[in-house]
Amino acid sequence: MDRRDFISSTILATAGAATAFGADLSLAPSAPPQSATGKEPQPVRSGEFRVIALEEHFVSPRFAEGPGRSASAQANNPADPAFRLAQQLLDVGEKRIAQMDAARVDMQFLSLNSPGVEQLEAAEATAIARESNDYLYEAMKRHSKRLGGFAALPTADPKEAVKELERRVRDQGFMGAIINGHSQGRYLDDKFFWPILECAEALKVPIYLHPTAPPEAVLKAYYRGFAPGVTGMLSISGWGWHIETAVHVIRLILGGAFDRYPNLQIVIGHMGEALPFMAPRLEDKLKMPTTKLQRTVNSYLRENVHYTFGGFNYTTTFLNLLLQVGIDRIMFSTDYPFGSLAEGRNFLDQLPISPDDKAKIAHRNAERLFRL
Repeated sequence: MDRRDFISSTILATAGAATAFGADLSLAPSAPPQSATGKEPQPVRSGEFRVIALEEHFVSPRFAEGPGRSASAQANNPADPAFRLAQQLLDVGEKRIAQMDAARVDMQFLSLNSPGVEQLEAAEATAIARESNDYLYEAMKRHSKRLGGFAALPTADPKEAVKELERRVRDQGFMGAIINGHSQGRYLDDKFFWPILECAEALKVPIYLHPTAPPEAVLKAYYRGFAPGVTGMLSISGWGWHIETAVHVIRLILGGAFDRYPNLQIVIGHMGEALPFMAPRLEDKLKMPTTKLQRTVNSYLRENVHYTFGGFNYTTTFLNLLLQVGIDRIMFSTDYPFGSLAEGRNFLDQLPISPDDKAKIAHRNAERLFRL
């Protein structure tokens, strides 16, 4: 039996129980899951589950004309793939719903596409965040059983960001916040942003931490010097986005954000942005006497972070995530329209886990986290 067969057989042998893979390489079950009503979920047969996709993107008209214009600058030719992508991002209505139906996806949680408003000055960020959230809210009202949303926040002005998050969650039913990476080179471990973290914890809603391009100094040092196409892809979806987000999460942990706000939950995509692979090493090299934190690094990764697919339809990557954090922390997403709804759903269907565990990923874990 080779290593892949061993891992797959371990997954299958422990199907139906949440599994954590500790730094000491011992398997330990997590607490038994409960539904949002507090009752034990009923077993399901293969294919008989609701599907909620959590990292699905849109743009509003003002965002497309402003911070999102570079992404759609070449999208004027209907024969150009960029044109179709731009139309899919703007569509929060019937065409999107039809694609969801075709892929057997019951609900999408929409978030403003990267780069979001995090790289803008406070006044512009506030205006575009409000317009984008208004645009999304109207879609949520029209399709209340199919579309949910994360609120874009003007992180450059934490007081306004708190007001926006409170209003959208309390009055309009938004599921939490979307923050697209650093804010002009400043990360959420900076106490300047902590009123936002405090608000999210108080409202009992998570923050979805989505990638953005690295700061200019990092781009220059790490990614330039190649052909433009290579630099562009390497610095974002080929590598840089994921490492950037992993560093952001590590900064939140080491900066003490989760000690200050122990019930704060964040969500990251792309099967954990390489963090599950590095978690045992982080645990080994950043021990509590060094970090001065209240818990181990892996404790925060397993108790304050949730993980989605985000277009990473790779079975070996999924198995690593499952063994590291357990089934109760993993949720479904497709990264639509950049990722295929159908491919994401087919990937979920073929995973080598039990029907009950598929149901947890497909909807139960999300229902528990978002109190649906």
